[in-house]
Amino acid sequence: MIIREINRYGKLITTCCLIALVGAACKSTSVVPDPPPIKEEPSLFPGAQWEIISKAEDVGFSSSKLALIAPKYDQYKSAALLVISKGKVVYQKGNINHKYQSHSLRKSFLSALYGNYVKDGTINLQSTMADLVIDDEEGLTNTEKQATVQDLLQARSGIYHPALYESEAMVNRKPERHEHAPGTFWYYNNWDFNALGTIFMQQTGKDIYQTIYNELAIPLQMEHFKVSDGQYISGEVSRHKAYPFRISASDLARFGLLMLHKGKWKNRQILPEEWVIESTRSYSDASASQNSGYGYMWWVNKLENQYKLLPNVDLPANAYMASGVGGQILLVIPTLDLVIVHRVDTDAGQSLSNANIGRLFQLIIDAKL
Repeated sequence: MIIREINRYGKLITTCCLIALVGAACKSTSVVPDPPPIKEEPSLFPGAQWEIISKAEDVGFSSSKLALIAPKYDQYKSAALLVISKGKVVYQKGNINHKYQSHSLRKSFLSALYGNYVKDGTINLQSTMADLVIDDEEGLTNTEKQATVQDLLQARSGIYHPALYESEAMVNRKPERHEHAPGTFWYYNNWDFNALGTIFMQQTGKDIYQTIYNELAIPLQMEHFKVSDGQYISGEVSRHKAYPFRISASDLARFGLLMLHKGKWKNRQILPEEWVIESTRSYSDASASQNSGYGYMWWVNKLENQYKLLPNVDLPANAYMASGVGGQILLVIPTLDLVIVHRVDTDAGQSLSNANIGRLFQLIIDAKL
């Protein structure tokens, strides 16, 4: 007869016994083998310190092609270069732990901070400057006060009041006061970016640098950033302070990795996923300044209109970056699982053109297998 039973491992076994009346016999079936162990996926996030890949091929890069980066990097006198894939360091050069000036990288950080407060209703993107009682030294007109928070995030406010922390080139390119109505024209406008800092602090009751520390640096385990690395810039021409800070390439890469994973860090959603998607979508043709699209204080690649984030490098359509004067770049490439950080020591008077940064980045892209 045939007997079926469950053994002590919980597996079904079948046994055939000799049946005398029939004079027939059968063999017992074999036990179902244990499944092979599940191979764990490599970590997508660093711990307290970055893990450095010993063999680039393990994360899909060519070691020999990565070796071509160093001569170009040395030629350009960059201060730091860091390439992250699968949450690990594939390539690094220079002093990745030194805290260089952020310059306009600050704007993309503030954009990220807005996400949670827009989601919980603390900040309403459709609130106008009139609603928020935002004004300035020379006074804003009633038309200018109709600009919304969203207009400012997109650099489309139409408010061309003097602003702090503007370069001479920015001042010279600025349209005439009242030339464009709110929401109708894109211009890379420090008044918008600085006023957004005022609005953030006014509506949340929180300091920008303390919030970066509490809501980004701590959960992302940034190794170097401190609240004291920020220093507000004030002046007589405007009420709205600029908010630059110092940050290392190592810490900047953690912020980029957070964005790459749509606001998620390990098992925690630090920023709303929908905000990351919304803020890195292009709303404007920014080719007059950067030959790219522009989101909420992020530069966005737009291949369909031949806009490129950087010259001399071919990037996927969904790449986006934070950028600061002199060559401060945080580049996020979701389809390639890549975060690239480039820093220049502007304190020492160094600067690198976007054309040369593009050439450097193309070597990194070429090394991806």
